[in-house]
Amino acid sequence: MRPRPATGRRVVNLVVSCLGGASALLGILVLAWILFGVVSRGLGALNLDFFTRLPTPPGTAGGGLANAIVGTLVMTGLATLLAVPLGLMGGVYLSEFGQDSRLANNSRFSANVLMGMPSIIIGVFTYILLVLPWGKFSAYAGIVALAIIMLPVVTRTAEDMLRLVPNTLREAALALGAPRWKVTLAVLFRAAKPGLLTGILLAVARVSGETAPLLFTALNSPYWPASLAEPTPNLTVTTFNYAMSPYPDWQQMAWGASLLITFGVLALNVVARLSLREKLR
Repeated sequence: MRPRPATGRRVVNLVVSCLGGASALLGILVLAWILFGVVSRGLGALNLDFFTRLPTPPGTAGGGLANAIVGTLVMTGLATLLAVPLGLMGGVYLSEFGQDSRLANNSRFSANVLMGMPSIIIGVFTYILLVLPWGKFSAYAGIVALAIIMLPVVTRTAEDMLRLVPNTLREAALALGAPRWKVTLAVLFRAAKPGLLTGILLAVARVSGETAPLLFTALNSPYWPASLAEPTPNLTVTTFNYAMSPYPDWQQMAWGASLLITFGVLALNVVARLSLREKLR
């Protein structure tokens, strides 16, 4: 049997490497272009008033988006408190108890489908589930919508990270007489801590820029958030409304809010990557 010449394989390898490098460079250039556009247009809107004052009527100088920043932090924080424990428990079941059972396989399939579902569908679902029966928009509905988006991300990441923990750790802890729940919390969670933190940060980053679910649930408000049972201001819907307006000062505010959201998501992704890198070491 005659060996195939290496020239063809080298050419194919060179072509594929060049195409892969060009694709990566294209993605980096697009990201740099977006960042440059957002920074150049939104940096001028960031000042002390932007973070401390309420919005002003169009055409009025000054004003800020302090209420939207507070509303976004409150809803994102409460959605995280709702989704993370449920997601971690789901990941523990899929990894440690259910594994390849029918319920686990169906749950895993449902989580995968939910991760790829458009967020506007989740917004419409929450609107029908909570907003219509209550007869008004509220932060509660927005929190539930964001938690539904976060839940499958935390669940699947927790399962994958727990599966990476060597079985020898489980066997050693169980051999010492520790109950299964204590092994999971004290040994497996500690070993998979960086990966679990990565999943949580990625889930928060996933919902930080969502507009569609909040349009159908929390809506918006020009005032300070006084009650979770009322329409609540948030950065994404405010950005949408201001960007669609014909007023230059509101459009400038929209660019400032976009810059704030962009750098928030970027910071969360960087922290997640650093956490995962520490896990791999």
